[in-house]
Amino acid sequence: MKFDSILSEINGFGRFQVTLFLLQASSRFTLPCHFLLNNFMAAVPSHHCDIRTLEDGEVFGNLSLQQKIAAGIPAEQDGTLSSCQMFTQPQLQYLTGSNSSEEVDTVTCENGWVYDNSTFKSTLATEWDLVCSRKGMNKATATVFFIGVMIGAPLFGFLSDRFGRRPVLLVSYLSSLTFAVVSAFSTSYIMFIIMRFFTGVSLAGISIISIALNVEWCCIERRTFAAVIISLDWTLGNWLLVGIAYYVNEWRMLILGVSSPLILAIFTWWWLPESARWLMANGKGEAAHHYIVQCAKMNDRSKYISTITPEALLESSEDETGHKKYTITDLFRTPNIRKIAICSGIVWFGVAFTYYGISLNITGFGLNPYLTQFIFAFIEMPMKIAVYFALEKLGRRYCEMGALISTGLCLFINIFVPIDMWLFRTIVAVLGKSLSEASFTIIYLYTTELYPTVVRQNGLGYTSFLARLGVSISPLIVLLEDTWHVLPAATYCGVAVCSGLIASLLPETLNTQLPELIEDIEKPRRQSTKEKEVR
Repeated sequence: MKFDSILSEINGFGRFQVTLFLLQASSRFTLPCHFLLNNFMAAVPSHHCDIRTLEDGEVFGNLSLQQKIAAGIPAEQDGTLSSCQMFTQPQLQYLTGSNSSEEVDTVTCENGWVYDNSTFKSTLATEWDLVCSRKGMNKATATVFFIGVMIGAPLFGFLSDRFGRRPVLLVSYLSSLTFAVVSAFSTSYIMFIIMRFFTGVSLAGISIISIALNVEWCCIERRTFAAVIISLDWTLGNWLLVGIAYYVNEWRMLILGVSSPLILAIFTWWWLPESARWLMANGKGEAAHHYIVQCAKMNDRSKYISTITPEALLESSEDETGHKKYTITDLFRTPNIRKIAICSGIVWFGVAFTYYGISLNITGFGLNPYLTQFIFAFIEMPMKIAVYFALEKLGRRYCEMGALISTGLCLFINIFVPIDMWLFRTIVAVLGKSLSEASFTIIYLYTTELYPTVVRQNGLGYTSFLARLGVSISPLIVLLEDTWHVLPAATYCGVAVCSGLIASLLPETLNTQLPELIEDIEKPRRQSTKEKEVR
């Protein structure tokens, strides 16, 4: 007896499933908080050289602060004060508005920097002076974190397919909280980036295991709705980040604040069920039967499982699985799953590459970072609601294609829109970002439906690895602007469109049973009973 048939009998979207989603909500809130944490933690406030070394005990010492800055800090071509240069000697002539044509000697900041603390009390940049010649070290904190996520995805995918979703999820909770807390008390930059790397590795487990565990307990008819509801955790986590960051403007306390939901997650883990699909696929009939009975009781469907026994569950899976242990190499052994692995990997790379490329380059709002972040999060909500209805009508493949190609179209349009038309550019850019977010929501659901249970976590780990590879490369594309100013936008556009076209090669999964074995996708997929009745 297939697990989807059992779920249909015991209600595949009842109180049991809602409880499952809620128990994992606190851990999923933490994901966007950490993934987007650098927007606040690594913010670079306005700064200039500390000019105390220019004190001469005479005229300069008697000047006001603004006069000292005018006489000690050179101006850039656009009239703003230099952030990285200072005069070797006080230039008192500038106090009278003199524009001497003489060459004035300047040097890099000799005694550190003075930062504007009106918005952020402290950040990584102010803590370790990661500005000017060291600004690359500030950006590297995000790169190192996502490299950790990239490595953690296949690692936790393999572990959860081998040892189960539930125990490995607890390991991810505990390690994420531990490394995050230790990073908040880092005494050096090196210690901090090492801890952020391991935080990224650990959070990758929460990201891929929670989505699979939720979807594996949902029936075919409500899988789309469940996936969209789960994706709202990212939006709500975005709002949580804005709220915490607004009231906690010191980077160490900010890390502790955004990591605190994991404490609740560790306590709620005790009530989390294991995936019955995984248990059946691995010959654990007694445990699978225990959770199926628990699901039926919570959903008031106990009478429908009176004839289901652990032995019957094992008989339905043992003959097919043979207790074989699966690895990531099984994703490339047979033709159909090989095609799915290659195409889904390319699509994941394109989705992440484009999403973070847009997120890091949208400008023109003229708002403070808190309001900007809130707007970015707010626009995701209506888009995800639209995604739900589109997925039910058009299917996964066409929606993923449409979201990616439309994102590329928005990027293409902005290439030709003049910079002075900032309002129109901003509207198009925000639309592109919301479409890119839609492609992320769709691909998470799509991937869990494409891969069979025995290698689902390996598949999610593999695709998440490629996605984080795209995230790591995406910020570097901005450097192409020095070669040609439209090259970054053209690159993001090209990747989005090509990924959308590759998505057309994937099979449709709307109203189909989740495959349990690799053999299930090497033959035509069975449609749900609901769709058969319609036909």
